[in-house]
Amino acid sequence: MKYLIHFISSVCIFSLSGQAEDSQTNFVIFVADDMGWGDSATYGHPLIKTPNLDKLASQGVKFTQCYSACGVCSPSRSAILTGRTPYRNGVWRHLSGNHKAHLRASEITYIELLKEKGYETCHVGKWHLNSKQQFNTPDFPQPGDHGYDYWMYTHNNASPSHKNPDNFVRNGEPVGEMEGYSAQIVANEAAHWLDKVRDPKKPFALSVWVHEPHSPIATDKRFSDLYGDHENKKYMGNISQMDHSLGQVMDALDKAGVSENTFLFFTSDNGPVPNYGGSTGGLRGVKRSSHEGGIRVPGVARWPGHITPGTVSDIPVIGSDIFSTILDIVKIPLPTDRTIDGTSMIPAFSGRPVTRNVPLYWRTHVSPVNDRSALRIGDWKIVSDDEMNQFMLFEIQRDWKEENDLASAMPEKTEEMKKELFRVWNQIQAEGPKEWWLSERQKPVKGGKLNY
Repeated sequence: MKYLIHFISSVCIFSLSGQAEDSQTNFVIFVADDMGWGDSATYGHPLIKTPNLDKLASQGVKFTQCYSACGVCSPSRSAILTGRTPYRNGVWRHLSGNHKAHLRASEITYIELLKEKGYETCHVGKWHLNSKQQFNTPDFPQPGDHGYDYWMYTHNNASPSHKNPDNFVRNGEPVGEMEGYSAQIVANEAAHWLDKVRDPKKPFALSVWVHEPHSPIATDKRFSDLYGDHENKKYMGNISQMDHSLGQVMDALDKAGVSENTFLFFTSDNGPVPNYGGSTGGLRGVKRSSHEGGIRVPGVARWPGHITPGTVSDIPVIGSDIFSTILDIVKIPLPTDRTIDGTSMIPAFSGRPVTRNVPLYWRTHVSPVNDRSALRIGDWKIVSDDEMNQFMLFEIQRDWKEENDLASAMPEKTEEMKKELFRVWNQIQAEGPKEWWLSERQKPVKGGKLNY
């Protein structure tokens, strides 16, 4: 075990309703890739058909203010597994080429903790938590080193595209070209694991991280044809292709007879890329931005008997909350030897506020320089430039499009938020492996005490 658990007795404020014991709840975390907040019928798109996400929302809770932990993929995925903001857990940037950053073996994932509780564990789909040269080599941590018993994964995107990908690796062995489209291939593997591989006597944790709608996009004709001659039919069909794979996973859970005792969470790793047809639903900014369009994403949870079907919650939640929520459900104490940024979102399932020890915080290394960092407390959000010298202030609940910068009109509130932004950032720098990003930064951050 990586750390000494100091058990702290606590009273769960969420009433459970007489199903199997909490320790036997199964978990499925389904992550889309580059799917925008506005890229589904569920979140108001007038044309895109997402019947399975619609169904999931009707069976559980739809969050209107769900966030990824970063405006780009690798960091946000690391936060889902560890509950820690990316600069703290080390995956501070998207990982490609031969970069030294990776999800360190010293990080604790919820998968590892569930495995210690007797869970069977599986990951299918995109990984992107080490660089290309670190992928599928014993010299760096792979899914098995982070608690997964079984995995079929790619380093980053499906290659050469979503159609007939040839870069999947199953448990260390390259698979070769696979016929079909990536989302369906990933969902089929998840269904196969549920039906043929796992021990049905044990609870399980399953990660389904599809590639759609990330480029290079390839869409099955049966999905693009849903949109006739529309100029964006390829992208919209790609979302429907992804949605179909969600339905495959939901059907597999039904077939296995485990849907009623499974917590299923759907989200995306970051905002969309409009050049390929993605939609933020009117939010400011896109992928890579710390404005809402880069970090506000779909978030839908189903947990039969525990979440009232058809609930809509406007409580802000974030990808790093998944870690704490799962541990709360299974009654595993949070690690005490490190900062956990996420909190349990269980109260938010019924629209009640959550308690945060660390405010919602974002820093995206490849964002436009004027919206590099952001922090939100309550309805207030501060956005800063790269050097943390220029600031914007928004009241998000009223101004969800971030059209009215209040920094000049409300200097006292701006100063209050600036101090909290500096406090959180300095604490992250003190704890995270900052040597991994020191060499890539030329200018110091002047606002905080710890200039790198």
